[in-house]
Amino acid sequence: MIKDFRLKDMSIATKNQVSFCLFGKCPLQIFSMILFAGLFLSSCDYNRRTTGWDYAGDMINSQAYETYSPNPVFADGKTLQPPVEGTIPRGFMPYMYQKTDEDRALAAKILVNEIENTAANLERGKVAYGIYCMQCHGEKGDGQGALFVNKKYTYPPASLISEKMRANPEADIFHVITVGWGIMGEHGSMITPEDRWKIAMYIKQVLQK
Repeated sequence: MIKDFRLKDMSIATKNQVSFCLFGKCPLQIFSMILFAGLFLSSCDYNRRTTGWDYAGDMINSQAYETYSPNPVFADGKTLQPPVEGTIPRGFMPYMYQKTDEDRALAAKILVNEIENTAANLERGKVAYGIYCMQCHGEKGDGQGALFVNKKYTYPPASLISEKMRANPEADIFHVITVGWGIMGEHGSMITPEDRWKIAMYIKQVLQK
């Protein structure tokens, strides 16, 4: 009888413990839930630009000076320094003509486009024109680019399909792209010589036709 009573008591206690834990009052369950919630919340990262994991902190937070950051090492206090005088960037050759009337006329007369007039080169010229020129000069080359039409650029860009521009050779367009003209800035530092010729070819062979 004593044995049966003890088994009965144990059964009642076990049932009460299970019922007690099911209602969220078991200390172990509460601790586990708090731990899980803490880990879950700490793993959340609201910055969509990062995964939230830092495998190499010195690569994420550079130990070196960033390009546009102040730098006490140099006399002018800038990290970004101009190229050493007399050096030439790889793939670029010095352009001997300046942004003057005389040099523009000379370049138009002397320079020769050695890029073959093919469909592929014209297509590349169209793509490069769309990247560098269309915003000002317009899709058709009429000077009605988005920047001017939307009043973000008040000075009217030149029309590339005017009679004057139709009379100018490809070398003239190449020169203007390279060193700029009037208020137009130079693009020689941004566009390779090959793409400059292809843009000039596209203007002459497609837009001016």
